[in-house]
Amino acid sequence: MSKYSNLTQRIITGLLGSGGIIAAVWYSEWSYFAVFFIICLFSLLEFYKLAGLDGLAPQKTFGTLCGILIFVLSFFIEKNLLSARYYFLIFPLISCVYMIKLYKKFERKPFTNIAFTFLGIFYVAVPFTLLNIAVLQDSGYNFEIILGCLFILWASDTGAYFAGTFFGKRKLFERISPKKSWEGFFGGAALAMVFAFIMSQYLHTLTFTQWMVVGVIIVIGGTFGDLVESLLKRSIEIKDSGSTLPGHGGFLDRFDGLLISAPFIVAYLEVF
Repeated sequence: MSKYSNLTQRIITGLLGSGGIIAAVWYSEWSYFAVFFIICLFSLLEFYKLAGLDGLAPQKTFGTLCGILIFVLSFFIEKNLLSARYYFLIFPLISCVYMIKLYKKFERKPFTNIAFTFLGIFYVAVPFTLLNIAVLQDSGYNFEIILGCLFILWASDTGAYFAGTFFGKRKLFERISPKKSWEGFFGGAALAMVFAFIMSQYLHTLTFTQWMVVGVIIVIGGTFGDLVESLLKRSIEIKDSGSTLPGHGGFLDRFDGLLISAPFIVAYLEVF
């Protein structure tokens, strides 16, 4: 892939990756589970790797294990293979973080490292866990919501990238991300809302109004998600969270918008 330009790499990776995710989400709940298990796993590993680059020492293995177990547990509970009372296992599980730190010697700031262990779980694993609530309902597995959200999110990212590249002049949040522009934001928002309208015509799990609201949430949440991850990378003085996805960086770079959007989307759908 290195022989291609960044844009070409971005397009190839985007087409292959999105095609695989769409196929997995469409096929069955188990293929959905498998692909998002992998995304959650690699995103957690990337987060703890970034924290390590900043001189911190979060519990990478245990934090990743906790995040993955929470994701898996929620899937089996929402699929009605386990009772909801098993959610209570999460609390003693993550409380072990404190006890494990007692056996780590020569740490200058153990509670800072504990805090970053928890941050990985809540920043990365919890949003992916919430997606299980959206796709697994009383009537069974419903791929329409997650599929529609992914299309809208990708449309927002694509519109923002090209509008920002060709027309970007006014900085959106220069202190955090110098390359992002208001032109990119509005370009992404426009394309995202077009896709939200398209989703409302073909995916009928949500009403037209609900799809429009979800579109707005994704535009705003996705933008803030991108800025939050940029803030994380800027504090560590790196460009990308990883190099796993050519042209896109790492998994956190690709799914940062979903990490902030997912809690708002699920809250909106469950409450309203």
